[in-house]
Amino acid sequence: MDWAEELDKWATDYLPDLAMKTDEAMSRHTSFHIGGPARRMAFPRSGEQAVLLTNFAKSCGARPLVMGNGTNLLVPDEGLDRLVIDTTAGLNRLELGVGENELKAEAGTSLARLADLAQKQSLTGLEFAHGIPGTVGGALCMNAGAYGGEMKQVVAGAALLNPEEGVKYLSAEELDLGYRRSVLTDHPDWVVLYAVFRLTPGDPVQIRARMNDLKARRKASQPLELPSAGSTFKRPVGAYAGTLIDQCGLKGLQVGGAQVSEKHAGFVVNRGNATFADVTELIRQIQQRVEELSGIRLEPEVKIVR
Repeated sequence: MDWAEELDKWATDYLPDLAMKTDEAMSRHTSFHIGGPARRMAFPRSGEQAVLLTNFAKSCGARPLVMGNGTNLLVPDEGLDRLVIDTTAGLNRLELGVGENELKAEAGTSLARLADLAQKQSLTGLEFAHGIPGTVGGALCMNAGAYGGEMKQVVAGAALLNPEEGVKYLSAEELDLGYRRSVLTDHPDWVVLYAVFRLTPGDPVQIRARMNDLKARRKASQPLELPSAGSTFKRPVGAYAGTLIDQCGLKGLQVGGAQVSEKHAGFVVNRGNATFADVTELIRQIQQRVEELSGIRLEPEVKIVR
């Protein structure tokens, strides 16, 4: 019995209400619109289901991949021989936190919903997150940020599933949030269940105005009309990836259906029929050209899944 058959039998016996699909196209679940079938894709209804499922998946060799909106993932066209766990359907509860000026959000909660609730509660600090298309789990893992804000500034702590030790609550300091990294990037098998955000009282009208201003700036400067995974590369020390790529004359460079955006050189976009191979080859060419001309090796921000 292989891992998929073992998982199916276990789910039937112990989680009969778990929604699970076979050979689900990952292109339907990633913002790049690229990716072949995941052999199994599960949609847990609660944190408890997610914990049980993840633990069993590891024991049977299913190599679980926990994801939210798939806004930072690049998946091969041949698909994934592993279990993908989608948190957006069932792990998306959002409520007031226990402490004053706190919000508690499960891993699959969209950052837009989180920021909207903060605004309605007259809490400031999450305006930068409103236009980031990801979810709380992914944002915490990568310490997502924009326009001078980042998760590190607002996260009080988070509950994580550590396969060796079970569920533990880590403080902001223990999460070790840095530029596009956290303790989760050092431990990719750990899973975010929920996070607590500690915010500051503010004027809801001013908060909404700031969110609208950032939305307009994004629309004016970023290729939001085409599928992408956001910024393709991390910001190198002392420079900006988009500026370096532009200075190398790479705007518009195309490999198959993948292209360096003509609007913002920091984005690789899908012109409509891009493949995994197209994107990875374009990334390679960008890295090579930028390193030849500047001496700087760009590091991908997009997560390439195998």
